[in-house]
Amino acid sequence: MFSDRARIHVQAGRGGDGALSFRREKYVPKGGPDGGDGGRGGDVVLVADPDLRDLSRFRRERSFKGGRGGHGGGSGKHGADGERVELPVPVGTQVFDADGNLVVDLVHAGAQAVLGRGGSGGRGNRQFATPTRQTPRFAEIGTPGDEAEFDLRLKLLADAALVGLPNAGKSSLLTRISNAKPKVADYPFTTLEPVLGTVDAPDGRQLTVADVPGLIEGASEGVGLGHEFLAHLERARLLVHVIDAAAGDPAEQFRTIDRELAEYGAGLETRLQVIVLNKVDLLHELPPFELEDERIQRVFLVSCATGAGIEEFRRALFELVPEPEELPSEADGLADFLVYRPVPRVRPFKILRTERGFRVTGRVPEGEELEEALRAAGAKTGDEVEVGEDVLEFQ
Repeated sequence: MFSDRARIHVQAGRGGDGALSFRREKYVPKGGPDGGDGGRGGDVVLVADPDLRDLSRFRRERSFKGGRGGHGGGSGKHGADGERVELPVPVGTQVFDADGNLVVDLVHAGAQAVLGRGGSGGRGNRQFATPTRQTPRFAEIGTPGDEAEFDLRLKLLADAALVGLPNAGKSSLLTRISNAKPKVADYPFTTLEPVLGTVDAPDGRQLTVADVPGLIEGASEGVGLGHEFLAHLERARLLVHVIDAAAGDPAEQFRTIDRELAEYGAGLETRLQVIVLNKVDLLHELPPFELEDERIQRVFLVSCATGAGIEEFRRALFELVPEPEELPSEADGLADFLVYRPVPRVRPFKILRTERGFRVTGRVPEGEELEEALRAAGAKTGDEVEVGEDVLEFQ
C-alpha cells in the first residue's frame, strides 16, 4: 500500500562518560589523572534516496535510536562515537515538528536532515586538572541525545501529473505511455493511491509521470482525500488534464477540476496544462472544445482503448514539460533550508562521577527531573550524591 505520511520518534544516542582514572605504573606510585573523554552519541539522520517511492517502511518501524558513545578509559583513551542511524526517505519528503512547523524539505537526492543530535561525551578527570587541583577525583557524565517526534509527508516529484474526474482514463493513459502498471477498470475510483511511471524517449531521455486519483467537486476543501491527492500535484511541472470526451461537454469537465485547483492554490491555478480528450473512439463526431486559456499548451485527441493519438502525445510530452528551475548553490543559502540540524540543547546543570557516587553542579533541577537524570547517568540505590553542600543517598 502506498504511504505518503508517517509519524516517527527519534532519540539520538547518549554521550559516553568520561573516565575517572589515575596513572598507576611501576615506579610511578602517585601518577596524575589520566581519564579520557567519552565519545559522542550517534545522530539520527534522514537521507533523500532517489530509489524510494513512498514512506511505507515507517508503517512497520516508527522508533529510531542512535548508538551510545563509548566511555573514556585510563591512559587518556577516548571513547568511540556512537553509531549514526541513517533513515532513507523518498526525494520530496517534508519534515514537520510536533507543532506542525516545516523544518526541512528534502527536494533533491542526497539531501540530509539531522533530526536528533547525539549527546556530548563527558570529560575525563584529566581535563579538570589545574595547578591548584592536581588530583581531580571526578569526571563528567555524557549528556543525553535529542529526543523528539516528527511527521513525515511525501509530495511526489514528477515532471507531469495526470488530473481529471474519476474514470476519465488516467490510469489507462499512464499504462499506454510508461512502464507503470496501475490498476485499470471501467468504474470510478479504481485508482486509490498515486502511481509513478517513467516515459522513455528514443534518444534516452526520461520523464516521470504521476497518476493521481480522480478528483471530485469539493476536493480542495478536503472532501474525500482531496487535500492529500492535490498535494501530490504541487511539484509537477506540467498538469495533463485527462477528460472523458464521451461523457459530454468536455469544457465543463475541465472547468470543474480547474475550480478545485484554483481553490487549493499552491500555484496549481497558474501551472501549465495540456488537455487530453480520451475515448474519442466512442464518438461519431468530436464535441467542440474551445477555451481561450494561456495555460493550455496543446489539446490531444486520443483513445487509450485503440492507441490512437498515444504516440503523438508521448513524443510531445518531452517538448511541453518545462525545464526544471535551477537550484541555487549552497553559497546562495540552499543548504540552510535543505540540511536541517536541531539546535543543541544546553542543560543548566552537569553531573560528575566521583569515587563515591555523583556530584551535581550548576542550576540543580528538582524532584523527578533530577532523579531521572541521575538514573540515566547510571546512579543506583545507595550511591552518594553531592548537591551543593548536601550529601544525599540515591534511593
